[in-house]
Amino acid sequence: MPPRDVLMPALEAVLYSGQIGEGQAVRDFEAAFGRWLGNPDILSFNSGTAALHTALHLAGVRPGDEVITTPMTAEPSNLAILHAGGRIVWADVDPMTGNLSADDLAQRITPRTRAIQVVHYGGMPADLANIRKVATAHGIPVIEDAAHALGARWQGRMLGQDSEFVMFSLQAIKHMTTVDGGMLALSHQPAMEEKLAEGRRFRWFGIDRDQPRTEVDVREVGWKYHMNNVTATIGLTQLRTIDGLIARHVANGRWFDEALQGIAGLKVCTIPDGAEPSYWFYTVLAEDRAGLQRHLDAHGVDSSQAHRRNDQHGVFAASRRELPGVDAFYSRMLHIPCGWWVSDVDRARIADVLRMGW
Repeated sequence: MPPRDVLMPALEAVLYSGQIGEGQAVRDFEAAFGRWLGNPDILSFNSGTAALHTALHLAGVRPGDEVITTPMTAEPSNLAILHAGGRIVWADVDPMTGNLSADDLAQRITPRTRAIQVVHYGGMPADLANIRKVATAHGIPVIEDAAHALGARWQGRMLGQDSEFVMFSLQAIKHMTTVDGGMLALSHQPAMEEKLAEGRRFRWFGIDRDQPRTEVDVREVGWKYHMNNVTATIGLTQLRTIDGLIARHVANGRWFDEALQGIAGLKVCTIPDGAEPSYWFYTVLAEDRAGLQRHLDAHGVDSSQAHRRNDQHGVFAASRRELPGVDAFYSRMLHIPCGWWVSDVDRARIADVLRMGW
């Protein structure tokens, strides 16, 4: 959270303003976030999952349509496809990054494919150049799930400036939090202007809030997905300090990139050319992951696998297929902390523990 002397007066002002639902603070936050991101076409939501569901709807996904996606993510990424009525088609991943393989993706496209959903796992940008090349060749929109990747860049540009739809999560444990929330960036082009208006209706019961409530005609089913002024106010204050917080994640991640080279039984993920990760967590690849995790636990170093690979869940059973890249990555990957709270002393100790062997 921002410093108390910054956050609390702003929160008190909105809590006693007489308007705590969606209002001016939400509009101000969308505008400020857009200026920070370098893209003015921003929609806010009460969760990243709501933003992702909306992106799928705006991309044209309807019941029975196929969406190509990855099982290497948190479950809500792919549950949102089911929310939209879509059919999941798994694409394999690069075993050195955990991110969608453009080559395998190209093999999964059918006439029923309506969207490609890309997850930037752990804050590592996926191979967007080749993924977009495949998408463009087939006229399919790209939806980026950047829940882990706020502040990450691809070929020098902040994620959120190029693909048709890019979702950011503002949930409690992300780089930036509004307690819960999400943002959806739409590609800034005239053809997407109607999508912005449609997205605003979709997040509020299908109602155009710019029209008088007693005169508006609801023509489509919408959801209660809007952000409120309280969470938006937290976001507005956080924008004052977010650059420094992300910079610390990046500094720690880059330090680990160098410090963890050459450790027996351990590899670090490959960073694709053009990618600048924002390191939501730091991923190592271990030949004996169970042994490494026991070793870290014994020395008081947090580690986790974060999520179960989604293709192992019963709810996604209909989409199962062989995924050798996922097998290789998932069996070796382990995440260690590299966030803003990890000091120089902390990261040096983590590296020393890893150098001991296990």
